[in-house]
Amino acid sequence: METLRRLWRSRTMTFGVPLLLYLIGGSLGLREFAQIRYDYHKLHGKVDPALKEKLKQNTVTLESEYEKLQKLNLDDWENIRGPSLWEDSRTVQKQQREALRLKTE
Repeated sequence: METLRRLWRSRTMTFGVPLLLYLIGGSLGLREFAQIRYDYHKLHGKVDPALKEKLKQNTVTLESEYEKLQKLNLDDWENIRGPSLWEDSRTVQKQQREALRLKTE
């Protein structure tokens, strides 16, 4: 009886066993709650027929998007500096417009 009492008061029984119970119990509980979510979605997650038809009509393909990118001129671009956090965006825009105006003159 004395050894059982000593075992019960050890650090393993005081801290280790409850920790393992929380970890295993939490894992099982989260699995059950996640399963409820998926079951609900399976029952009530029906897609609207109009939306389904619209998705079928959407004919965007990788090739069509690639052709759009081919038509764009990506070689002539200019890096525009944005304002820093401590700068006022209106004054930076004014400076950029002034620099652009002086460049075109």
